[in-house]
Amino acid sequence: MKTLPWLLPLALAACTAAPDSGTPAPAPAAASRMAASTATLTRYHWQLHDAVDARNRRLDALFGQTDRPPLQLEFSAGQLSVRNACNAIGSDYRIVDGHLLATTPRQTMMACTDATLVQREATIKAVLQGRPSLIVSTADDTPLLTLATANGRTLTFAGQPTAETRHGGPGETVFLEVAAQTVPCQTAHGSCLQVRERHYDADGHRVGEPGPWQPLPQDIEGYRHQPGVRNVLRVKRYAPEQPPAGAYVLDQVIESETVKAQP
Repeated sequence: MKTLPWLLPLALAACTAAPDSGTPAPAPAAASRMAASTATLTRYHWQLHDAVDARNRRLDALFGQTDRPPLQLEFSAGQLSVRNACNAIGSDYRIVDGHLLATTPRQTMMACTDATLVQREATIKAVLQGRPSLIVSTADDTPLLTLATANGRTLTFAGQPTAETRHGGPGETVFLEVAAQTVPCQTAHGSCLQVRERHYDADGHRVGEPGPWQPLPQDIEGYRHQPGVRNVLRVKRYAPEQPPAGAYVLDQVIESETVKAQP
């Protein structure tokens, strides 16, 4: 099966509110404030670290299974997005007098039965629409983003540097077709992904001829290869500090196809 999930339908959906939990939250670490600017927000992936209600009780329902990726916020110039909730959510935003002002959220229309994802979606939408105060700080060298609403609900996110931050630049967007099977090569794994470059126009249609197949002697960050499955990936390629190796970071899976093994 092939998919081209470039554009997602955007709509509104209603969800239930997250219940309070009786588990007390751990004492916060001492933190020093940073400038709450768009430049600072865009440098990190913000992953939910703690959440409490007005009585300082931890909102355990937002965390669920420990192996589940945490609720995550992403910021770009004037745009924010929410990941690892029920639906993909996005909105425009501004920072005004220390408050985060987000527009009415746009989102996909998936129906979820997972209680954790539903609670995350309902809670983060309510927080973002509540004109929360926004504080950026650091504790033990970890950037922290705190959103606090007037009703006392407080969400704290820990910052993980984006690929652009780690590699010192925006990188180059390229499309790589990854063959269904790896090939032997001289690496610690003893095998490499076999890739070739693809080209697309602004409408998502293939153009030109693909590049030659060649082994990729390094991992693509965020991509886990499944033998027997051919993929086309949109990745960010970052200039190497020491040629010839660079860094590749997965942006999106554009196509996916199961390939039958040759007899």
